[in-house]
Amino acid sequence: MVTEAQVREALRKVLDPEIGRPIEDLDMLERIEVEGDLVRVHVLLTIAGCPLQERITGDVKAALAPLGVERVEVRMKPMTEEQRAALVAKLRGPGAAAAPPQRTFFTDGSTSVIAVASGKGGVGKSSVTVNLACALAAEGYRVGVLDADVWGFSVPRMLGVSGQPVGFNNMILPLESHGVKVISMGFFVPEDTPVIWRGPMLHKAIEQFLGDVYWGDLDVLLIDLPPGTGDVSISLASFLPGASMLVVTTPQEAARRVAERAGRMAERTNLRPIGVIENMSAFVCPHCGETTRIFGEGGGREAAEALGVPLLAEIPLVVELREGGDRGMPIVVSHPDSVAGRAFREAAREIARAVRTKVGKPLTILTGPGGARAH
Repeated sequence: MVTEAQVREALRKVLDPEIGRPIEDLDMLERIEVEGDLVRVHVLLTIAGCPLQERITGDVKAALAPLGVERVEVRMKPMTEEQRAALVAKLRGPGAAAAPPQRTFFTDGSTSVIAVASGKGGVGKSSVTVNLACALAAEGYRVGVLDADVWGFSVPRMLGVSGQPVGFNNMILPLESHGVKVISMGFFVPEDTPVIWRGPMLHKAIEQFLGDVYWGDLDVLLIDLPPGTGDVSISLASFLPGASMLVVTTPQEAARRVAERAGRMAERTNLRPIGVIENMSAFVCPHCGETTRIFGEGGGREAAEALGVPLLAEIPLVVELREGGDRGMPIVVSHPDSVAGRAFREAAREIARAVRTKVGKPLTILTGPGGARAH
């Protein structure tokens, strides 16, 4: 007959499917009863009617199978309001509830935050973001994407993820696709509905995406910024001083000059430019393989030299890259060994090396002028 201690140790392998941590660490494992060949496991659910009950039950039974348990009974009930509040406090970290009326955010000390920016729209910034995220995830990094392009959100479609995030006690759990956690305004409004917001509401949205979303233990958080140097970029810089910025441009002169402005804005707002990616560098004919530089040549390299950062990649314009974005299958997932796929993967490795000096150092997050500061 197994002991309660053996059962508890085996259940360490059972993770909450949404939060990604052992149910025991989340105080979801209420109690264990061992009666002869029967093991009864009592599990507390974060919300009533949790749609993942069957998965949790299956994971519990799978974890206990190696012990030779003949009968397993899993009983579930929702947490009380007090238990949920305690869980939220545990997830947000010490001090999160002790600083009213100012909000205080915490990040894991090993998380590197990288804002992906462009001076103008139409350069493929979101496509670059999702492919880099998937490439980093394939390298074994724990990756999240915050779609901060509130007006022109496209990350959910490009990552092939839909639905509404689960929330409890004012905390939101991001959705996941291709091993990447993601949050976007696209999960909260219909895709064809315009978001008509001005500065204060945009500032609040970014604050909530950073402070009310449980990202868990991330190595890298990529933030897909809207084009230009407007309210969202300024708000992000106030919340995350010292974060890194990756500038995306296309080769032509007009795009290069505006991209340089975005990079210089980063320097003036305490963000740290780490590199430039030139997207749509050349068109590769799918029939003959001939390369045509439709948008000119050298813009990415010139922008990188002007900003004093490396040119991390030149991404060719290929049909598979566009198709992958339309059907939620980034090219680094569908064609990882293609020319574009290899370029993204190498850029992801360069980015990981560029931010490696940040690993293990806490990233300060502010709540704005006069706000509280978390370390």
